Amino acid sequence: MAKKEHVSETPATQFLRKHGVVFSEHPYAYQEHGGTSVSSGALGVPEHDVIKTLVMQDEAARPLIVLMHGDCKVSTKNLARAIPCKSVEPCKPDVAQRHSGYLVGGTSPFGIRKVMPVYVEESILQLDKIYINGGRRGYLVGIDPRVLVDVLQAQPVNCAIAE
Repeated sequence: MAKKEHVSETPATQFLRKHGVVFSEHPYAYQEHGGTSVSSGALGVPEHDVIKTLVMQDEAARPLIVLMHGDCKVSTKNLARAIPCKSVEPCKPDVAQRHSGYLVGGTSPFGIRKVMPVYVEESILQLDKIYINGGRRGYLVGIDPRVLVDVLQAQPVNCAIAE
């Protein structure tokens, strides 16, 4: 029987426990610039079920989080229309890290440093289970996607583009 790998506590897992969220832990070998294809392959789950946490900003440089399927991109034009603002763009890695408190590649929407609005691609909420970053590179947590709305007050949007 394989020994369960011990995963250290992160601000994300502390947040989930504090809010009574049931989650499973899924460590994997992190690869720089490997993206969700690496984590989905390591976990043996569809890339569509692995959710990216993207820190973006609007035209006034106000930060926001977008949760997107691993096999999709964000249409910033459609997102800007949906939330509504003039434009949305990804934050530079150092800015994203400052806002979230997490290293890029290990960003979780849970336990973030700065309160930001959270937007979730609507179709994510239709999945049975999602795998999302647990606050560290090489570490995903499996949760019910409804947690995103119930605990984070994530607002559903339609801004996915298939990759």
